[in-house]
Amino acid sequence: QVQLVESGGGLVQTGGSLRLSCAASERSFRGNGMGWFRQAPGKEREFVATISWTGDSTLYADSVKGRFTISRDNTKNMLYLQMNSLKPEDTAVYCCAAGRWLYNSRRSDEYGYWGQGTQVTVSS
Repeated sequence: QVQLVESGGGLVQTGGSLRLSCAASERSFRGNGMGWFRQAPGKEREFVATISWTGDSTLYADSVKGRFTISRDNTKNMLYLQMNSLKPEDTAVYCCAAGRWLYNSRRSDEYGYWGQGTQVTVSS
């Protein structure tokens, strides 16, 4: 079974940092590109970052570039999102996703596997 479980969300003040984790089954990771998406109240789901299977390529939304870092540990089947210099507009539910052989995909409809999400709240 493909399983993706996010953790690490919470409440942080503006300028703070959080690291999100996504634990996945081996099957969900092997050969798959991974990504982070977020959705804030009243807004559509938004692409955040993606990383290739080998980790040789990463891509970020302009809104988070320079502040967020996506990484993965294929020996542990883990995906991470390090979030620094957080802003109130970063407040959202963050979900990790996996897609078969995806490479630098920003499109949520190209990812076939999704976690349930973890809440990130940034106070102003």
